[in-house]
Amino acid sequence: MTIELLIEAIVRQTTILIAQLATSGGTRAPLSQVANQVFLDLVNELERQGVGRKVSADMFGLGLRTYQRKIQRFLESSTDRGRSLWVAVLDFVQHAESVTRAEVLVQFASDDEGQVRGVLHDLCESGLITVAGSGSRLSYRVTPEDTLARLRQAHSNEGLDELLWALIYREGPCTFAELQKTQVDGNELGPALARLLEAGRIEQATPEGPYTARTLVLPLGSSVGWEAAVFDHFKAVVNTVTHRLRLDRNRPALADRVGGSTYTLDVWPGHPHAEQAFETLRSLRSQLGALRDKVERYNADHPLPERHTQVLMYVGQCSIERGEDDADES
Repeated sequence: MTIELLIEAIVRQTTILIAQLATSGGTRAPLSQVANQVFLDLVNELERQGVGRKVSADMFGLGLRTYQRKIQRFLESSTDRGRSLWVAVLDFVQHAESVTRAEVLVQFASDDEGQVRGVLHDLCESGLITVAGSGSRLSYRVTPEDTLARLRQAHSNEGLDELLWALIYREGPCTFAELQKTQVDGNELGPALARLLEAGRIEQATPEGPYTARTLVLPLGSSVGWEAAVFDHFKAVVNTVTHRLRLDRNRPALADRVGGSTYTLDVWPGHPHAEQAFETLRSLRSQLGALRDKVERYNADHPLPERHTQVLMYVGQCSIERGEDDADES
């Protein structure tokens, strides 16, 4: 399998997961900025790995100037500090019943005019705003079907504490400023962190210091916090694959220390090994849970050295019912 085909397949599976998350529980989560965020995240990660912008532009099939302008378009607006130009323009149009292009350009006079025009084009292409007229009469208004603002207001923060806990545990230490860059409502972030500190789930060495978490335990079957569990599972898989790709595959200890295996077992009613297949996950969870408790009890009495190894294991299982129509999955 070529690298291009592998990337395409992974992106496809990731979009399936995002679509399922966006519609879970009957909700319709706004996705207007997902593509933009994916682009910026890819740009940042490529730069972190030492890839120059000229090479990155070639990888995206863009000229260097076009690539740089696209990055700037999604970064902070010079007119509306703290928000991307894309978000600032959308918000300006949303708060106006109808606004002309000239009015938009005047409002964002501190920003590059070409970038503002590019953002307006992107918003029209995405369907978030509609354009009417031509020439001096060209105007924009929010698409009637768009419910982005209402969805944000109606979106529940249930499970926010657990998701922040997972983010800090896996990505930490995290400063307050870094956490502010996430999609968490600014009015909810402070209280959520305070609750986590009070519960002892996260720690802060000084009032202005970064947040850390020594452990992460999400109760099995809990009615809240499933978002954190999804993130934790997905992060574990990504960590395992990326570490495997970075290591020398000829190292003899590699197979025992880093990697994973996928097993598919076909069973049916009356199969002599069906029950054992179904019970494997429960058994593994029990064994690993007991091991985690032993490790944490020891660590509680012994300071964690600065140089240590975090052994990350992911165990997952699903059963897919195969029949005449393959309609149901569990």
